[in-house]
Amino acid sequence: MATILLIEDEAQIKKFLRISLEAHDYQVLETRLGEQGLAMLVEQQIDLLILDLGLPDMDGQDVIKALRKWSQIPIIVLSVRSSEEEKVQALDAGANDYVTKPFGISELMARVRALLRINDNTVATSSKREVNGLYIDLAEYQVKLDNQLIHLSRKEFELLRLLTEQPGHILTHRYLTQTIWGESFVDETHYLRVLVRQLRHKLGEETIQPRFIETVQGVGYRFKV
Repeated sequence: MATILLIEDEAQIKKFLRISLEAHDYQVLETRLGEQGLAMLVEQQIDLLILDLGLPDMDGQDVIKALRKWSQIPIIVLSVRSSEEEKVQALDAGANDYVTKPFGISELMARVRALLRINDNTVATSSKREVNGLYIDLAEYQVKLDNQLIHLSRKEFELLRLLTEQPGHILTHRYLTQTIWGESFVDETHYLRVLVRQLRHKLGEETIQPRFIETVQGVGYRFKV
């Protein structure tokens, strides 16, 4: 049974989340304070954090930064803050996903399941990955889709590698451009758009209903699970 910590200030949402998570057989711990939540993360075995940004004692962005100094447990931000700047800041700080309020509980549960699967069965530990019919051999520099070999350029392969390290995890434009091209290219997002378009074409997918690469408007991309 996975244990999920809620750091949430709104009592009604906290109660709703607890009932929903327990109905899906998760063990739930909760607090409304960032400092107390960080202490609980140190003292107890917790598998996933659902975090509000507007906390009484500290900003949720600071909770993410503090936690990422020593832990890589999955973090889902659940917040009324819907600006691209807030989303990018949280994801760059180390959040794995960002859901805005109001939210659909079915979608949130799907994101919880996806992150727990990744954390429990981390694809990044192996040189071979298989996701949604896509087979990737990092050691052999080989990609197959439905058993058909696909030829990718170095940068296309690097983009695919980054996206499939953490399926379901949003990777920001800044992170991808910096990792693929270097620090001096962090603002050159048009390079990234072209690269994504090329990779999508080789994977035979459409932008409207992508099978693999999902666009998170104004923020970045994630590999669908």
